[in-house]
Amino acid sequence: MNTPDTDHIDVRYVAKLARIDLDEAEVTALQSQLDEVLAFVHQLDELDFEGVEPLSHPHPLENVFREDVVEASLEHEEMIRNAPGAVQQLVRVPQMIE
Repeated sequence: MNTPDTDHIDVRYVAKLARIDLDEAEVTALQSQLDEVLAFVHQLDELDFEGVEPLSHPHPLENVFREDVVEASLEHEEMIRNAPGAVQQLVRVPQMIE
């Protein structure tokens, strides 16, 4: 299946990409909504962006993280006592890979 053009995007194509099953009523309703969204987005083509600097965020970003400061933590024995389970002085966690 070829990629649709930007003037019309078929809801069935998007649903297939998202692996969503839609019945005919849903396709009809969603297609009209998607067409309205695309028509609205195409209105941006009429705007003049000459001299407008592109930006990725409307406000200047700065580092919001605190300084990396070494602080005291739990002693190993206390941490093992607080763990829900331990084996050979290690914290036991649920198996993630079968």
